[in-house]
Amino acid sequence: MNNSYLARAKKMIPDVQILSVVAAKRAKQLAMGARPMIKCDMTNLLDVALLEIAEGLLSYEFPSDTELQEAAPLAEAETGAAGES
Repeated sequence: MNNSYLARAKKMIPDVQILSVVAAKRAKQLAMGARPMIKCDMTNLLDVALLEIAEGLLSYEFPSDTELQEAAPLAEAETGAAGES
């Protein structure tokens, strides 16, 4: 991992826990075949993800309270159905 990319990405997403989740999810997308949003010859996909974040090309958002409430019954139904089998 390139420490300079990490430092630049921390300026865009200061919370390291959120930064690690966003970077890991993007690196996974790249590993699954997604195209990079930057021109680079790097093979380390985490470096690509950090550079995309540092350049402001990648962001995140938290779900609203309404979205969380709507998803809660679905999650309860899935766990209830799994416990019955």
